[in-house]
Formats: sequence, C-alpha cells, structure tokens
Amino acid sequence: MYVYRCEDTQESIFTAIYNVYEEHRQREEVRLEITDEPLLFAEDIFVETDYAKAGRVAETIIRRFGRQDCHSISYALAADNPDKAQAVYRVIMMGLKENVRHGHLLDNLADDNVRLVFSLAGYTGREYDHLRGFMRFEELENGALYARFAPRSNLLPFLMGHFADRLPAENFVIYDEKRKCMGVHKAGCIQWYLMMCDENTGEPIEHNRLKLSEGEEEYSELFKWFCEKIAVRERRSLSLQRKMLPLRFRGYMTEFGNN
Repeated sequence: MYVYRCEDTQESIFTAIYNVYEEHRQREEVRLEITDEPLLFAEDIFVETDYAKAGRVAETIIRRFGRQDCHSISYALAADNPDKAQAVYRVIMMGLKENVRHGHLLDNLADDNVRLVFSLAGYTGREYDHLRGFMRFEELENGALYARFAPRSNLLPFLMGHFADRLPAENFVIYDEKRKCMGVHKAGCIQWYLMMCDENTGEPIEHNRLKLSEGEEEYSELFKWFCEKIAVRERRSLSLQRKMLPLRFRGYMTEFGNN
C-alpha cells in the first residue's frame, strides 16, 4: 500500500492524483491521506504541492466530466472530512476508467465514494449559500470593509471570488477565524489574495481592537432597530428561525449583536 500524504488543500490533493497517475499505480494499492494517522504495512509518500500539476488535473476533470462536476469536487474538497481526498481520488479514477459522460460523474450513488463526495459537496454548497446572505461587513476607520466568520468548510476562496465580483470598487478583508487565514481585495483590482497567519504569532486580527469608522456604530444600531421594528411578534417562530438561520452564524451578524 502506498499512502500519499497531502496537505488539506485542493492543489495538494490534485497534485497527489497527478503523481499517482504518472507513476502508474493501481487504484487498490493507493490511498490519499490528509491526516498524520499511520497505516500499518504502508509506504508513506509526502506530496509537494505543484500548481502546474494541479492545474492539469482540474483541466482534465473539466474536459472529461464538465465544469459542474469539477465544481462539485471542489466543494467536496473544501469540506471538513478526513476521508475526502481518498473518496475524490477514487471517484475521478472510476470516471476515467468507465468513460463517464459530462455531468454524470456523481450519478452512481450506490458507490460509497460517490455518495460521500456527493454528500460533502451538497453540505459545502448549502453552507456557502448561507454565508453569501449572512456575511456582514463593517466599515473600518481607514474606509476598508471587514468581515469575519468561522465556517465548518474551507469557504474563504469561494466567498472571496463572490464578493470580489459584487464589490469590485471596495477594499475589503474577510477573516476565517477557524483556519487563521484572511482574504484581501484591493479596490479596482480583479485579483484577490489569501494570507495565512503564522502559528507562532497568533491571530492576525483581534476583532475587539479594530477601529470602526465614525458612522459604523451608528448605522449598526439603526440596522438592529430596523430589524426589530419590521418583526411581527405575533408570528415569531424561534424554531423556524433557527432552521432558516442556524445559531452558529449569529455571532457574526450585526442584527444579533456580534462581538
């Protein structure tokens, strides 16, 4: 058994898939791992991320299975699950071997790996849809916009692309508290950047020490007042509210008094 040890990134996992294919390994003798858990009677192969190789794998997936299936795989690899790398590898190899048609890579839900990838992609997609609506920005003293969150899935790259398209004229930062990384967008630029926090220096942003603009606190209070006034108390349903807006998002939302 050959165990390819990857980083928990799409690029690293795609690099491992490229290396496996290039080295002509049999599917049954390969396992992709993102954890450090040792396996008996297995040879560890540590994967060095190669963005060119990862790009070729992504191009192959798009060419053979279509953009929608490639998007689903990206969502699955963003999920917080230790088995996702192996499942995605098996699904891609199965699709290539069986010459699966465009848009049908995840059709065979009787297969355990396909079912896991399908489930992870669906969960990540739902969380992404939630955050597109629940993300709240604050205006800082320097005029930049700032938002923070702690998603279960690694959604920062997806959200940066979305908000860079929606807010092209704004300087903004989105901070992922769970993974200690931030996305940065400069006004007027198409590109955006990801920055990782050094584990030895702690969090790069301490929310309570940020200096907000003069009008931000006033508008925050007005927004809370507006949300309270438009609510119909007689029709309030806390159970339905929790279903539509899970509690874990509320600590980052202005109308619920984020800290």
